Amino acid sequence: MPGCRADDLFGGVGTFLGQNFRWSEKGWAKANSKVSHWAFDRHGGWPRFPTVKRTRSSVVHQATYAFKNPHKIVPHLRRLARDTWFMLRTRDHVAYYRAVMRSDTARDPGGAVGSHTHKRWLALGRMQFDYLVEHGLKPECRMLEIGCGNLRAGHLFIDYLHTGNYYGIDISPDILMAAQDTLIEHGLGDKLPYLTPVRDLRFAFLPDRHFDVVHAHSVFSHSPLHVIEECFAHVGRVMKPNGWFDFTFDRTEGKEHQVLREDFYYRTETLVALAGKYGFTATFMEDWERLPHKQSKIRLTRQSAT
Repeated sequence: MPGCRADDLFGGVGTFLGQNFRWSEKGWAKANSKVSHWAFDRHGGWPRFPTVKRTRSSVVHQATYAFKNPHKIVPHLRRLARDTWFMLRTRDHVAYYRAVMRSDTARDPGGAVGSHTHKRWLALGRMQFDYLVEHGLKPECRMLEIGCGNLRAGHLFIDYLHTGNYYGIDISPDILMAAQDTLIEHGLGDKLPYLTPVRDLRFAFLPDRHFDVVHAHSVFSHSPLHVIEECFAHVGRVMKPNGWFDFTFDRTEGKEHQVLREDFYYRTETLVALAGKYGFTATFMEDWERLPHKQSKIRLTRQSAT
């Protein structure tokens, strides 16, 4: 569907996520806030989070962080103990992270997808939705959302897309049960979305050339490189020739690293090169950097379609 091809990058303005921002010589920060300033985008406009340059897994960083945030020491030790226990009991990363999601979802489905308040859950979902609509998502598009979670953005996509055009997958059956609750809460049953648990990212059960848009928000930030490569190796088959794949990742300009087995930091060029290996052209989405979100975004298109 030609209407579902990516549009030019937007340069819109307005109050973002209901927040006002103030400028000083140090950069942008939320108005009436004492939080650290964000870096100022060289094009002007929206604030962006600084890129990670230090290795969060280093002993020096962890010791410094603990000294500055003593209230987070006990929660981190609990997380470390859980990480060790799950690592000993699971055979691969998918099984490991499924166990993490089961644990997190049991406490709080919103927290399991990184939103510890309902207000933040709504805001992050709206940010994802608005960005994709500004960048080419149309109601007639068929959309595959990888790591759909409890439909933080998915409930907006489902409502916007034509009936039956949304397909959400996740490795966690527990979070998909929470996704069903979201459908009920928002009255979206008549839109007939598909919600499917998966054990890998090979998409073997999905048809060829079916999706106009593939979306993965905060999935690769929790994935080792071989899982990302598995996705790149197979996602092209289910995309239409003029389709596109947007994903976010935790970006570092320093050494690539991970924190426990949950959080992974990659250099942009690593993912661009890996995507090129499987016939994709990668575009770093500069305007996403202006938004109040810590991850970066890349869009993949098929090289034959560019």
